[in-house]
Amino acid sequence: MSNAAVNARAYDSIPPRKVAFLGLGVMGYPMAGHLARAGHSVTVYNRSAGKAQSWMQEFGGRSAATPRGAAENADIVFCCVGNDDDLRSVVLGADGALAGMKPGACFVDHTTASAQVARELFARAQSAGLQFIDAPVSGGQAGAQNGLLTVMCGGQASAFDAVKPVGMAFSKAFTLMGASGAGQLTKMVNQICIAGLVQGLSEAIAFGQKAGLDLDLVLDVIGKGAAQSWQMDNRGKTMARDQFDFGFAVDWMRKDLGLVLDEAKRNAARLPVTALVDQFYADVQAMGGRRWDTSSLIKRLR
Repeated sequence: MSNAAVNARAYDSIPPRKVAFLGLGVMGYPMAGHLARAGHSVTVYNRSAGKAQSWMQEFGGRSAATPRGAAENADIVFCCVGNDDDLRSVVLGADGALAGMKPGACFVDHTTASAQVARELFARAQSAGLQFIDAPVSGGQAGAQNGLLTVMCGGQASAFDAVKPVGMAFSKAFTLMGASGAGQLTKMVNQICIAGLVQGLSEAIAFGQKAGLDLDLVLDVIGKGAAQSWQMDNRGKTMARDQFDFGFAVDWMRKDLGLVLDEAKRNAARLPVTALVDQFYADVQAMGGRRWDTSSLIKRLR
């Protein structure tokens, strides 16, 4: 039995739902697949139709030519696209999802976007008699493929309670963090933590290599103590070996940190280390590392 199936077992008494999934990128493609494997009736939409055709060949279901077409008669519309503008393009307008959703249905947005756009679309949904949950995820491509994402949600409790049993098909945790926008703000906290951790780990590994230490042994030892982190466990040894052709891309991290720094201007939070690491990632982009994993920060130190 898959990890996703184990996670969803507690919710397998719920009846199959009619759902839509908008956006079949590296995250959305497997997330939509877990929904289909859990027995839900899934209609997909993707900007490039070929990806939707490939998804249907693998998982069944059906596709639609527009977000509106995918959303028609769905109980829940899930979405995972690139940024605020991409999100508005699939939600709003004559061909947008809101125009096709039935009264009371819920739109669940897994895009890492701004808290502002989450609140804006929540208000638009409410005025149309619909529900909206901002629900960014953590866990990366591997988490999506294995059905083990951590989902941070903002919105109304009643809508969240209706969505959670279905969303557990691709999640290990699906948690309501507060009102509309709280999910996106929580994801920003997550990215602030990661930025500082990866820079610290980069400096530590570069120092250890300059000192002539066996880094595999060093990481095994200190990984059992207070320095342990997910980044150390999953990226430390590949960083030491100069391997970065996988994982969460630097371009995506810079997009996320841009959202963080914009929000910090609004709420007057002081983020000196985060702002510095954002510029370090700009250096990595200039080195040609736009698609390298975020652990490639260490390249600046070599």
